[in-house]
Amino acid sequence: MAYEHVKIKHNWVLIILPMISLLVFFGGWQLIVDTNIIPSTMLASPSSVVRLFIDKLTNPNPDGAVIGVHAWMSAKEAVTAYVLALIMGVPLGLAMGWFTVIRGIFRPVFELIRPIPPIAWIPLCIFWFGIGIWGKVFIIWIAGIVPFTINSWAGVNMTNPTFIQMARTYGATDWQIFTQICIPSALPMVFGALQIALAYCWTNLVGAELLAADTGLGFLIEMGRRLAMPEMVVLGMVCVGIGGAFIGVVVDLLERRLLAWIKR
Repeated sequence: MAYEHVKIKHNWVLIILPMISLLVFFGGWQLIVDTNIIPSTMLASPSSVVRLFIDKLTNPNPDGAVIGVHAWMSAKEAVTAYVLALIMGVPLGLAMGWFTVIRGIFRPVFELIRPIPPIAWIPLCIFWFGIGIWGKVFIIWIAGIVPFTINSWAGVNMTNPTFIQMARTYGATDWQIFTQICIPSALPMVFGALQIALAYCWTNLVGAELLAADTGLGFLIEMGRRLAMPEMVVLGMVCVGIGGAFIGVVVDLLERRLLAWIKR
């Protein structure tokens, strides 16, 4: 009984403390703007951001689209690039970790491209794709494929050499060792890349839309800057944070389901 009481109390603390923290944060923010410590021309108050959000649910002015259109476009670009990075990065990393020929072919190119910030590709993407969706997908894909490839590569390299030696002793081929020992051993690192790549993709999505877009949350932020509307800038930032958190929760749930399925 005592243990259950402590557990219930602990759960309530975990619920109440975050709520108090958020109330203090937003209350203090509102107070700072209302008392003109920071003028409203430089920082929008939470109440003005909420009012703009309600207005943008149905009003496309002054940036040309309602908030739902901006959010949908950003989500579509991020998810498309993320899935492409997963499909291409994981097999490449796994193969580079085990097969010497593939590592010799792809590692020099990968090491050359990896240090280049994805945002640096924007001018070329505008030449190649214009300001449509595929230019931004390419930039986000560049950001996401790096952690997928590196983690998969590292996962294969972390395979216990004793298992590999035992498999060779019993006559296993390189392909059997790769598929039945190295890939299962690398899965924890691959799953670890899911959240890392998501953060990379979502961050670079905003950067891409700030410079080359006509819709999206990054474009909304940029339009807020051009129109000197700090409430629009903050609204875009808040939507980016909420969107990233939501996608992160979805990825976490998928990761847990996959791990449970693999352990069966």
